[in-house]
Amino acid sequence: MTRAFLVVMDSVGIGGAPDAGAFFNDGVPDTGADTLGHIAAACAAGRAEEGRSGPLQVPTLAALGLFHAHALATGAAMPETPARGRWGAATEVSKGKDTPSGHWELAGLPVPWEWTYFPDRTPAFPPDLIAKTCRIAGTEGTLANCHGSGTVMLDRFGAEHIRTGWPICYTSADSVFQIAAHEEHFGLDRLLQLCETLAPTLHAMKVGRVIARPFVGREGAFQRTTNRRDYAIKPPKPILTNWAQDAGRRVYGVGKIGDIFSMTGIDTVRKGGDATLMGHLSDLIDEAEEGSLTFANFVEFDSLYGHRRDVSGYARALEWFDAALARVLPKLRDGDLLLITADHGNDPTWTGTDHTRERVPVLLHGAGSGPLGQVAFADVAASVAVHLNLPAQGPGGSFL
Repeated sequence: MTRAFLVVMDSVGIGGAPDAGAFFNDGVPDTGADTLGHIAAACAAGRAEEGRSGPLQVPTLAALGLFHAHALATGAAMPETPARGRWGAATEVSKGKDTPSGHWELAGLPVPWEWTYFPDRTPAFPPDLIAKTCRIAGTEGTLANCHGSGTVMLDRFGAEHIRTGWPICYTSADSVFQIAAHEEHFGLDRLLQLCETLAPTLHAMKVGRVIARPFVGREGAFQRTTNRRDYAIKPPKPILTNWAQDAGRRVYGVGKIGDIFSMTGIDTVRKGGDATLMGHLSDLIDEAEEGSLTFANFVEFDSLYGHRRDVSGYARALEWFDAALARVLPKLRDGDLLLITADHGNDPTWTGTDHTRERVPVLLHGAGSGPLGQVAFADVAASVAVHLNLPAQGPGGSFL
């Protein structure tokens, strides 16, 4: 029996989505967005020099085929040096460029409905939703009620939140209702309870997630904490984690995987910032049982650098991940499969602050070398199922 490690580099897109023109940032279509390619180009041109310098250095991912996958996705020239891993480019069919859409489809379930999105205006939310939020929170009002980046929301409304006690409610181009509150002044447990109580109302509206965004600090120095919690719609059909769990296999979630899937088919979750999560992944490579599935998400590419359009920070994160990956790969056992992919793009050179519609890399260690070609997101779940000898129930086909 073998093990599988499915690792999502959140938002590390590779350009080339055929339907990018139907998705927008600040009214500009995502046509031409290319997270990896534009970061690499900025590094090579000396435009990503904060905390790092020179061309993008990701030799471990490159050896697995990252730039080969990028060339396949975009039509760029293929690297001359052959990749030692197996590589391909995956295309999404779900009508969203958000976290649940990407992860559900990677787990074998394209989203079977249209998500509800809130309009990009102020106020963004219907009055009855705000009234219900106030009743549950025990406040006379809320703040923000608009589209915005989380860090910008803290800068604009954090001090007023502390003065009034009103929760900061905002959204984005994703199907989300986000509530930010100070862990000390408002209370972390109170924030989590508010979001959990509101979630069924939002889910009935086909809003994908209610997200608790706790923060700490004082005016001018507010910081979000790792106590974020996503209250997501439960997938309506069995997914990869269910296939594994129903077959008696142990399923580990690393990072926000448990939140994304509402713990569907997941036995245990290990959380923390990305550095902590890499430690968890390393430990599970040492400890996880034969036949088990580990499903990990590394979110900080997206949350700290993509949305903030921080090219240098994104490049640093890629280089950190690459170096850490080089340390864990030798620990894998014979027969293990490590599959690295992404859920969408978030090009830090692009206009706006939202995700970008892109293809994503599919990189395999432990399955030989060579091209996989163009594949579907759902093929990832089917391939992991084949590796673990599980009955696949989704629309994907295995590329193993």
